[in-house]
Amino acid sequence: MARWRERVRLEDGLKLDLNKLLRDGFGKTGETRWRRISWNRVGHVETIASGALELDLCDEEWARATLTLGRIEQSILLQAEPRRFGGVQWYFVCPATGRRVSVLWLVPGASRFLSRHAFGRQVAYGSQFETPGNRALSRAQDIRYGLGGKEYLSLIDGLTPPKPKGMHWRTYDALISRSERYERQSLAHLSAFLLRFHK
Repeated sequence: MARWRERVRLEDGLKLDLNKLLRDGFGKTGETRWRRISWNRVGHVETIASGALELDLCDEEWARATLTLGRIEQSILLQAEPRRFGGVQWYFVCPATGRRVSVLWLVPGASRFLSRHAFGRQVAYGSQFETPGNRALSRAQDIRYGLGGKEYLSLIDGLTPPKPKGMHWRTYDALISRSERYERQSLAHLSAFLLRFHK
């Protein structure tokens, strides 16, 4: 019999996404910025953790992020990679593996943020614990949440999330099509599951 849920879900911990931080104005190449940082559960407003983050991006090749979160004080090295058409792409350098990554995780029980690879088989994404039908439903809901927020998570009410301002129609249409494809997969799995009980 398979050992179920022995691994820790990454989503049960805190996620430090460098690309999102830079998009949200936490840092800019050539500057040092200090800001408060907080984490919420997806679809909820209450804060589950908060701290302070300083991004020192003054050097054009190497930089440093300093994070203070409760008893955790961590300094993380960053490295820039030139982009093909100008500018740079910043990456965290995982403190444990030395790999360049865009996302670091603080999983329950850990004392510092590390890459997913550093935790090895001790961790898994939440989708790895889901049935194929539930995984398809989660993917559809993720797309709907990204487009319109938590009011559009339900597939039953028939509401289609609005196109976000600034998004191209082609991108929006592709996301809606993908969401509908996942919804059909989820319903097919649910139908097959229910048919087993009617036999």
